[in-house]
Amino acid sequence: MTTEGFVAIRRAAERRGRRGEFVATLLLIAKGYRILGRRVRTRAGEIDLVARSPRGILCFVEVKTRNSMRAAQEALLPRQETRIARAAELYLAQWRGLRPNGVRFDTITVSRTRWPKHLRDSWRPGAR
Repeated sequence: MTTEGFVAIRRAAERRGRRGEFVATLLLIAKGYRILGRRVRTRAGEIDLVARSPRGILCFVEVKTRNSMRAAQEALLPRQETRIARAAELYLAQWRGLRPNGVRFDTITVSRTRWPKHLRDSWRPGAR
C-alpha cells in the first residue's frame, strides 16, 4: 500500500469516527445528559465524551463506529479500557470541584445500518 493510500484510509476512518461521536452526542443530549467535554485530551490519552447523566453520574464514554454493531461492540480492547481509565483519573484530578454522584464507563456503538446503542456501565477498570 502506498503512503497516499494509507493516509486516505486514515482520513476516512477519522471522518467516520467524528460522525459517530456527533451521533453519540445527539443521543446523550436527547436522553437528558449534559455534555461536559468532547475529545478530552489528557497525558494518558483521549476520552471521546465526558457527560453528566440526569442523575448526576459522571460518564466517560467511548464511541465505537464500525460497519456492523457486532464489530463496534468487539472493538473496545482491554488496553484501551486501561488508557481511558487513566485518562479519567487525570480528568477527575484536574476538575476537583466536579462532585459527581458516581462515575461510570459507558460505550456507544454506532453503525450505518442500525440505531446507535448506549451501553451504560459497560466496563469497569481492572475487571478483565
